[in-house]
Amino acid sequence: MKFTKLSLIAALAVSGAFAGEANSQTTVAGKGQLYYYTTDNGGNGDLFDSESTASSAAVTLDVTHKVTNNISANFSAVGYSNLGDSLGKNKMEGKTDGGYFNVANLTATFGDTTLIAGRQLLDTPMLGSFDWLLAPSGFEAYTLANKSIDKVTLIASYVNKLRANNSGDNFINLKNDNYAFGLAYSDDISANLWYYNVDQANYTQIYGDISGKIDDLTISIQGVSTDYDTGDDSTAYGAKISTKIDDMELSVAYDDTSDRASGMVEVDSIYTSSWNTFASQDVGSSWKVEGSKDISGINASMSYADYETIGNEFDLVLGYKIADNASLDAIFTNTKYDEDSDAENALEVIGTYTF
Repeated sequence: MKFTKLSLIAALAVSGAFAGEANSQTTVAGKGQLYYYTTDNGGNGDLFDSESTASSAAVTLDVTHKVTNNISANFSAVGYSNLGDSLGKNKMEGKTDGGYFNVANLTATFGDTTLIAGRQLLDTPMLGSFDWLLAPSGFEAYTLANKSIDKVTLIASYVNKLRANNSGDNFINLKNDNYAFGLAYSDDISANLWYYNVDQANYTQIYGDISGKIDDLTISIQGVSTDYDTGDDSTAYGAKISTKIDDMELSVAYDDTSDRASGMVEVDSIYTSSWNTFASQDVGSSWKVEGSKDISGINASMSYADYETIGNEFDLVLGYKIADNASLDAIFTNTKYDEDSDAENALEVIGTYTF
């Protein structure tokens, strides 16, 4: 369930992401995808057995129409169809086939300020679109960003609805007020500071991180403080050190979460999180080591993480670029979801064609 980050700034400039001819009023892009997922359910099933497997084909179509020089209408339509019971009796998105608009908004830019109103993808450290299986989770929201201050981006989002990952077209109403305010700084060092009010889950939260280079090392630290309306509050601190030796990227990370799991909506940015595990939901100490390297045209990444209460996880992620617009990815995971359960093996194979 890897979350592949979509830059919020790129999301704010979504019309640019789909840019075609300079004089075109409507531009179209998208992707086709085949997805195969199988698991042994922690020893209660078998890999490749149809009872513990799901497979699907999906097409995502992204359309941007330039209404004026400053305003664009943006749509992302997702259509999918599962590939039959012989290739998996479990149904992605909860149905044999279907479709939905994951994005449907107006984006207006005036000077250094951009407003997105409507269905959109969000990318913030502790509230954002979880990109796994056929499409990222989506939100109905109002997002405002301003870059008037050099090297600083100010961001505010007010969120009304959420379509959770792998839930089909089910946008649910969020209760009362759910919003985020953020500041992002980028120069020789990068830093983020965020405030969240999530009435849906009865908490407020402050998140901060800072990252910079010392010689060949990149050192990052982060902190999360969650104030729940009832019961214990949560405090988390983390650190990560990354480097590159020859053509291999290496990192080691540590996190400590006290008293209670941190609040999150769909994603977290905790350094020790893995493909299947959100470290923010672990209470206690966790650590993770990771390395990646290109081998004969294959990008290979391998990691191992150990958690206090959740268990542990090993991930092997392989990516191969078949052509400029086609790729094949395979992900093997061995995940122990809690200390008292057996580890679960899972394999995901993804073929993607972009256009």
